[in-house]
Parts: sequence; structure tokens; C-alpha cells
Amino acid sequence: MTDLLAVLLGLLAGTASAMFGVGGGLIFVPTLILLDKSPHVAVATSLAAMVPVIIMGSYRQTTYGAVRWRDASLIGIASVPTAYLGALLADALSEDALRRAFGVLLLAVAVQMAVRALRAGRAEASEGPRTETPPA
Repeated sequence: MTDLLAVLLGLLAGTASAMFGVGGGLIFVPTLILLDKSPHVAVATSLAAMVPVIIMGSYRQTTYGAVRWRDASLIGIASVPTAYLGALLADALSEDALRRAFGVLLLAVAVQMAVRALRAGRAEASEGPRTETPPA
């Protein structure tokens, strides 16, 4: 049953990951914790599980012309040393502290996304109705 649940949650997580550009931290870690994995195992496993998702998602988004490779390269290169430090820090934390820190991260991301959505909604409302000119 656990393997079947893991596959089903993986299907949902892969879809959400590709749709929203989020992965291990926001989708796979909670999924693995739901499956009774420790936070340390969930973090490590999610990183490995993201490799095929990243490859497929990057390929598809590249075919749409949406990937900005210069930005992606800069972010990727800059994240390598800090990812190593983050792994060291995660290993140094207790399971409870890592679980709580992850919860705080999820809350912060949720608040940030909600604030942006509310601001965008207000901006659209103040612009009034949109009128588009049909192509000639």
C-alpha cells in the first residue's frame, strides 16, 4: 500500500511541480513525511527524486521558449556552494527542528504568494476592463 500511495503522490507531485515550478521543498518533502519518512530522509530523497522531474520539466519549458538559460545558469552556479552548506545545516538539526524549520518555510512561501496574488488582483481591478484589438 505504501508503494502505491508513493506512486500516486509522485504522480500528483510531478504534475504540480511541472505546472508551478516547485519541487522537492514544497511538494516531495511533505509527501514523504506523509509516508512516515523522517525529515532528513524526506529532504535527501526529494533531492534525488527531483532529477527526472527537472530534466523533463526543463525540456518541456525549453520547447515553449520559457527558460531563460542565462538566469538559470547564474542561479544554479550560485546555489552549489550554499546547497552544500544547507545540507550540512540540515544534518546538524534534530528531526523536530528540521520539521519546524520546514513548516516555517512553507508558511512564509504561502504568505508571500498570497500577498502577491492580492496585489495583482488590486492592480487589475484598478485598471478597469481590458479591451483587446483583434488582429488584422
